[in-house]
Amino acid sequence: MLDTTDYMPEGTTPTTEPSPNAAIAARALRRTFKDGIEAVRDIDLTVAAGEVFGFLGPNGAGKTTTVRMFCTLLPPTAGSATVAGLDVVKHGAEVRRRIGVALQEIGLDPVQTGRELLELQCGLYRIAGQRARDRANELLELVGLTDAADRRTKTYSGGMKRRLDLASALVHSPDVLFLDEPTTGLDPASRLTIWDEVRKINAGGATVFLTTQYLEEADQLCDRLAIIDNGRIVAEGTPEQLKAEMGHDVVSVSVEDADLAATETALSGLPGLERVVVEAGGLALYVEDGSGSIAEIVRRLEREQIPVGAISVARPSLDDVFLKATGRRLEGEESTQPTTEVNS
Repeated sequence: MLDTTDYMPEGTTPTTEPSPNAAIAARALRRTFKDGIEAVRDIDLTVAAGEVFGFLGPNGAGKTTTVRMFCTLLPPTAGSATVAGLDVVKHGAEVRRRIGVALQEIGLDPVQTGRELLELQCGLYRIAGQRARDRANELLELVGLTDAADRRTKTYSGGMKRRLDLASALVHSPDVLFLDEPTTGLDPASRLTIWDEVRKINAGGATVFLTTQYLEEADQLCDRLAIIDNGRIVAEGTPEQLKAEMGHDVVSVSVEDADLAATETALSGLPGLERVVVEAGGLALYVEDGSGSIAEIVRRLEREQIPVGAISVARPSLDDVFLKATGRRLEGEESTQPTTEVNS
């Protein structure tokens, strides 16, 4: 049970209401904690029914706080939000009946079997008897746990526990499913399995709101996504739209042990250069013709006697979108886009 005594009281009633026809909508949604930290700052977004919508950002960006407000676990300080057409503050109980939630912390009883846990969860939604047994079997098959149904959950792997947690969030066939970083800490194979389950759930008609710090996950799963940083949405659109809006190739220039400011000056005025972002150990150059610019980049740096390491060229990725929107890359992520590398 969430203890809300540590939080600030709710703010003023908003003057702008989100659309009741959207699966999820927020207007000027804000959350400030008692210590003055603004975890979420005036978020506006709309998620259509049937979408897989991604919320992409680093740890501490405000993803989980936003989800907790949508799920009625945390009251907004200001602004408004609706889920399944219902105001999360005025109609919290009904919202909870219409949603499924799988948070980062998996709460499974280690001595229960997977089947027992699902049948118990069914009982909480007044699904009993043969209906509960049938629903549990259906969900075990959906998430690929039929063979492990009668094993105690303490024997499950991390990926199996995550899949069972997903199944438990689906017992009442929710309209909207919230997944808060569902694959964090999982190995690559388990992550791919979870992706398949999310696709099945969405194909069954559920709207999915997915928070993640994995670029590939957002790219692979999401119909649309928003990038959140320091509590604010800094970019929004489909993955392809966001990458296309970059409009330039990305040339990464490694110049370790060099003066980055001098390097940036040397490359200013490069033909087709749109912008330069200084990174640890080098620069990211956004240019119209990445491959065609390499020779000129090398010439300019050699003229200034700046030692050059590797130079790589790639089409824009979500990592580049994040870099452009926030001024830094998402920690721990590497671009999965094809690159051409030149060692000088």
